[in-house]
Parts: sequence; C-alpha cells; structure tokens
Amino acid sequence: MTTTHQSVAATTGADLAESQDDGARVREVAQRARAAAVSLRTLTRNEKDAALVAMAAALDAEADRIVEANAIDVARARSAGTSTAIIDRLTLTVPRIAAIAQALRDVAGLPDPVGEVVRGYTLPNGLQVRQVRVPLGVVGMIYEARPNVTVDAAGLCLKSGNAALLRGSSSAAASNAALVEVMREALASVGLPVDAVQAVPGDSHASVDHLMKARGLVDVLIPRGGAGLIRSIVENSQVPVIETGVGNCHVYVDKDADIDKAVAILLNSKAQRVSVCNAAETVLVHRDIAEAFLPRALEALRQAGVTIHGDERFALHATGTGIEFANVTDDDWAAEYYSLDIAAGIVDSIEDALEHIRTWSSGHTEAIVSDSQSAIGQFIAGVDAAAVMVNASTRFTDGGEFGFGAEIGISTQKLHARGPMGLSELTTTTYIVTGDGHIRT
Repeated sequence: MTTTHQSVAATTGADLAESQDDGARVREVAQRARAAAVSLRTLTRNEKDAALVAMAAALDAEADRIVEANAIDVARARSAGTSTAIIDRLTLTVPRIAAIAQALRDVAGLPDPVGEVVRGYTLPNGLQVRQVRVPLGVVGMIYEARPNVTVDAAGLCLKSGNAALLRGSSSAAASNAALVEVMREALASVGLPVDAVQAVPGDSHASVDHLMKARGLVDVLIPRGGAGLIRSIVENSQVPVIETGVGNCHVYVDKDADIDKAVAILLNSKAQRVSVCNAAETVLVHRDIAEAFLPRALEALRQAGVTIHGDERFALHATGTGIEFANVTDDDWAAEYYSLDIAAGIVDSIEDALEHIRTWSSGHTEAIVSDSQSAIGQFIAGVDAAAVMVNASTRFTDGGEFGFGAEIGISTQKLHARGPMGLSELTTTTYIVTGDGHIRT
C-alpha cells in the first residue's frame, strides 16, 4: 500500500516538473514570437511576399524530406488503428506539398491588408479620422492531424504581419517539425526573423494549457479540429479565441430543384472528400420532388459507397436500391461523420427544412438547390450560418475557393470573423486621428 502511494507521488512530482518545464518553454517561444511580431509590423509588402515565395520554393525543394518525415506519422497512425479519413488528412505527398507551396505563392499575390483604410472621413471641426488595418500580433494555432495547416497558418500570419505559434497534434509531430524547419530556413535566407514561425514545444496537453494561459504574450488563439478540442479551448483559454466550428452541413433539395443539378451537388458535397468540415452530413428532400429525385440520387450515392441514415419516409425509397441503409437517430442528425455516411430525411415544406436545420446545424454551411427565387430568398433569410450555398456544393466553403489564397480556419462565431478566415480576418484596426493643434473644449 505504501509502495503504491510512493509511486503515485513520484509520478505526480515528475508530471509537475514536466509541466513546469513545458510552461517555461512555451513562455520562451511566446516571448520570441512577441519580439518577432514587432519587426513584422513594419515589413513592406515586397519583403513579406519575397519571404512567402522563398518558403514555397523551399517546400518544393525539400518535398522528399517532408514526405519522409510524414511517413513516420502515417505509419504510427495506421498502427494505432486511426480511421481512413484522419489518415487522409494527415498524409502528405509530393503533389500535395506542391499544392501547399502554390497556396503560399497565391497568398503572396494578394493585396497586403496591413495599412488598408477601412473607412476615413473628416469631422466638421477639421479632424481627419481613419480606421486602418494593423496586425493582431502573435497568433497561436492549435490543430489536429492537418500538417497543411502548419504552412497555411504560417503563410497567412506572415502576410498579415503576425508571428505564428503553431501547436499541432502529436499525431503529426514529425511532419510539422519538418515543415517548420524548412520554413524557418527560408525566412533566414531572406533576412527575416525566423521566430516569425515557431512550433510550440512539448507533446503533452500541458503545453496546450500553458499556451492558453499566455495572455499578454499571445494575442489570439485559433483552434482547428474536432468538437472536443474546440470546446475545450473556448471554455478554458485565458487568451481570446476565434472559434472555428465543426461542419454539420445540410443540403436541402427544394421541390423546384433541377434534378440534374441536385444530384451533382449532393454527390459532390458528400463524396468528393469526406474528411473535411465542408462536406455535407445531411440531405433534406422536399416530398414533392422525392419520387423523381431519389432514384437517381440514391444510385449515385450507392455507386460512391455512401451509407444512408434515413427516416421512415426515406426508407421507403431506399428499399430495394442496394444502398446501405440504417434508421436515423438523433446522434446521426447531429453527426459530423468524416466518412461516407449521410443523414437523410424527407420534409413537407421549406419551413420544415429550415426548422430541422435550425435544430441541428453547427452554423457552418447550408445549401439549397432550387430554381425558385422566392424559395431561395426564404432559405437565405431563414438559416443562420457562416456560408449559404445556392445551387452550389457545400465544398466551396473554403478560403482558397473564395479567392483568399488559403485559410487559417472557418469561423462559426459571430464576433470579428465569420466564415473562411483569410488575411483581413488576421488583422484588427487602429483609429488614426490627425489634427492641426486641435484641442477639445
């Protein structure tokens, strides 16, 4: 009995020492990021763009080295029985690295948000007022199994004049370490502070806790991952958080939908890539179009390997089609599957569809397929989401697709930023008031 207590005490003491050590290291990198952010504020667009292009070239040149590191993470994930969808998000190939590098070049080609005048006017007393975009400062990213986020976040932060503190999950540790090392080498090659891009040290949750407590050193945290990760950070962080949300996205097929368009949009929304937050997780079909639409839609989904989790009315249409079918539950309506599964229901009206979406939506992306302008208007007015797709796939909710070059996440909150977050969303503003000896009376 005594031996057990001594062992527990020793373990607790070791854990405490490790946590304190993690805390010191996290504070150290945050302080270095703070110093780098001071330099980044005054960089010209040409200097930032040259760094982004250098980072892209370095990624291309070191692709084999990065893939080799990534193979370690992928092998570990497979040994642990990780799902296929998560492994897909984790995997880096030479073509994927080339696409990530091109995203940096795309960001370099975008206008610099820093210094942009959001609004400006002259008061009756002659004072000139300008609201100007400025960097946030130090941006912390906490994310899971997505090594591409390491590069996207670093690039967007650099272009917007911010230092990036990157805390990826242990499942991508080797990949992230290689990517950060390559980007820091590129920054050094163009004379920029390498601490503009840093990995947060430590592979335990303690390092995340310390990052969440680094108020005054870190200006904002952006979590990107599953619902549990995001909820934990939102609820426990002392640093301000921009909440990115899970994607329980719906496709509503209206009674006035074009069936060809509806089948294509549903299939693309669900099956084009399942391991992403903008994939559709629920389809709702108006009863008046179900007889004509569902035979074609179910066959397309069957060929794609999709399993339907449907209500009783949907089951009548699915019977005998050969598609995998299960009875829908509340867990299904709430699910972000990350797999070839979709919840499905038949509704009597657009009002019923909207009520269902309001009940189960995560506020990410909602889509309507319809040729009725009145139905489209009613849908847009009735849903509360970061993005609404009209006769288009939910897969378009993406920073790259929106012309942002890349995104640092998709915000489902309503303050400061909402939807795909690009360069502008990584800035705040300063009011510059210019007078000529003005004094207030």
